[in-house]
Amino acid sequence: MTRIDAKFSDLRAQGKKAFVAYIMAGDPGYETSLEILKGLPGAGVDVIELGLPFTDPMADGPTIQAAGQRALDGGMTLQRTLDLARAFRETDDTTPIVLMGYYNPIYSRGVDTFLADAKDAGIDGLIVVDLPPEEDAELCLPAQAAGLNFIRLATPTTDDARLPRVLQNTSGFVYYVSITGITGSAEAQATDVGPEVARIKAATDLPVIVGFGINSPEKSRNIASVSDGAVVGSAIVSKIADGNSVSDVLAFVKSLSDGAHSA
Repeated sequence: MTRIDAKFSDLRAQGKKAFVAYIMAGDPGYETSLEILKGLPGAGVDVIELGLPFTDPMADGPTIQAAGQRALDGGMTLQRTLDLARAFRETDDTTPIVLMGYYNPIYSRGVDTFLADAKDAGIDGLIVVDLPPEEDAELCLPAQAAGLNFIRLATPTTDDARLPRVLQNTSGFVYYVSITGITGSAEAQATDVGPEVARIKAATDLPVIVGFGINSPEKSRNIASVSDGAVVGSAIVSKIADGNSVSDVLAFVKSLSDGAHSA
């Protein structure tokens, strides 16, 4: 059982919905990013999504693209991202970390080397946006053999014919993308999301967590009420980009987590 599996088991036992927070590794700098990362569990975050900076983030809108560029300009690399996770693990051995990004940096490092290093650094799961199920032998299956969850994205265009393929080797949870388009480009609507989550849950026992287009405590609560939890990324990254203090960023995260947990 991974930390992700254990966390969702614990949440189910408590009758609680999950709150998942995304930050970009190394944004706005390594030390500040580490301070925010270490503060997320205390702000009510159940699962951390740690963005891996990449030059061509095709699924991400301007906010997260800019965060990745700031991190890269500050010298952030895959190795330093793993160092960040390892530093977090010095004081927290229970909060799951999902590394979210694109395949190119992993491919460049070498799959076997990357998986060993990620596991050693305390990474629990992967979301690799540009690897479809047809490429499961490339990374998904080796990751699961190494003890890492491989979390797949389902979207509004994932129809009933496609869904079984998407779910086939998914583990940890299913990430439902609430909108068609890039991160931060539109607002999620519970009335649209609810039926889609129900459709996915009819086909899997995995938790279904909803992300994209969630930017307020009210939205976090509404989306969590029709799913197993909510993910917020761009709204948090925007607070960081605006130069808010770490304490102010974490206070905002706490308001979002309170929203999800009240569902």
